Amino acid sequence: MPESKSYDMNKALDKALKDDFLRMATRRATDRLRHQKLNAVNQLGDWEEWRQAGEKIRNYVILNLDYYLKQLIENVEKNGGHVHLAKTPQDAVNVVQEIYRKHKAKLILKSKSMISEEIHLNPAIEKDGVEVVETDLGEYIMQIAQEPPSHIIVPAMHKNRDQIAKLFEPIAGHPLTSDTPTLTKFVRGKMREKFLKGEIGISGCNFAVAETGTIAMVTNEGNGRMVSTLPKVQITLMGMERIVPSFKELAVVLNLLARSATGQRLSAYTTLYTPPRREGDTDGPEEWHLVILDHNRSEILGDPDFRDSLRCIRCGACFNVCPVYRQVGGHAYGSVYAGPIGVVITPLLEQNYDTWGHLPYFSSLCAACSEACPVRIPLMDLIVKHRDRKVATGHTPVIEHRAFRAYSYFFTHPRVLRHFVHVGVRMQRALMRRGRIVMGPPPLSNWLRSRYMSPLPRETFQDIWPKLEKHLKEIELQRGEQK
Repeated sequence: MPESKSYDMNKALDKALKDDFLRMATRRATDRLRHQKLNAVNQLGDWEEWRQAGEKIRNYVILNLDYYLKQLIENVEKNGGHVHLAKTPQDAVNVVQEIYRKHKAKLILKSKSMISEEIHLNPAIEKDGVEVVETDLGEYIMQIAQEPPSHIIVPAMHKNRDQIAKLFEPIAGHPLTSDTPTLTKFVRGKMREKFLKGEIGISGCNFAVAETGTIAMVTNEGNGRMVSTLPKVQITLMGMERIVPSFKELAVVLNLLARSATGQRLSAYTTLYTPPRREGDTDGPEEWHLVILDHNRSEILGDPDFRDSLRCIRCGACFNVCPVYRQVGGHAYGSVYAGPIGVVITPLLEQNYDTWGHLPYFSSLCAACSEACPVRIPLMDLIVKHRDRKVATGHTPVIEHRAFRAYSYFFTHPRVLRHFVHVGVRMQRALMRRGRIVMGPPPLSNWLRSRYMSPLPRETFQDIWPKLEKHLKEIELQRGEQK
């Protein structure tokens, strides 16, 4: 996540809104994912029943998280794995650094992991002079472009083939055609070299099964399996809430995840592994570390207003229906997690409205995200609660306080209000074109860049009512005289 000094919301939004290709590509990709999801959920029968089941499973785990964390840790250690509890992102980074420094590793392979993005792992590794390679195609493209993912499932959805070819050419050392077979062949060749030389593998965790200590990893590329089996040392990163009690519950959430994310009945590579390698195994790491990250999830767990956000299974369905995300893409948010779920969880994970207080306003409050969520997180309600809490805790700009103070004054002093309305009627003429207000001073100018406003009427209701009242009385008198 960027520091507040390096992120300017207005500049980020202007850049996104002026990028016609970005907007077209984002809308096209999210449309495709949304339609694929609609086709896939129909195969399950009653989709609402599945959503309710997912909600119950995730709620049950969250409300009993201490029990299932303890059970998971016991089973991982019983299997021969090592568990590290990281309270902060820096704690998690320190654990990873300690492991690769101990093994004097020079090449680390990574499978897709949003937790690694959350803790800014790659820059920390690179500062140590260690090579780290993203093996997921989308993440690899983003690593070369030196950009964060723009979507939780499809990191490079905003890039076209020509842009990707240009990114690959300096690495290839020769021009590349932008057809898909050529680009994938190039990446496949590069990755095979890395897979054979990688000393440590780092992967994410979609779900951990508490009953057995098993990790479920969901991908649509074979890289995840290569990263988790070839290197001698394996590190798995997971958020502390990503647990299911047993394989019975795992079957439900995997059905929900694949269909909601990409419209598949099951992702191409749904891998269940219980490391480390045992006697007789043909592959797998000899040493396995599970790093469980808190990063204020405990605080969210203790906050009844926002506890529901921990149900998230990181499917990205809310991204694909959000009108704001579809217009500006993921980078405009300025945070690792974009879309409606990012709007909700980023201020909670960072515990900072000064830096992340803009996010709850990246929403039209249309509630499409709440309807799309496969585990029924009331995202729109949580966004409204953020706005309310931000105001209640005094994190709104001074100009906003003054504006609402002025609003309160004028609407409790009718005569003063009427006077200023009449003044406004005269002054607005300079801002009008063809009977509409099309320009104005900041912050009104931002609104008017893409919209217009109806002008104030020459006569208000208060102006009209005395004349109307007099006219009605005259009519009543005439009726009385006729009788």
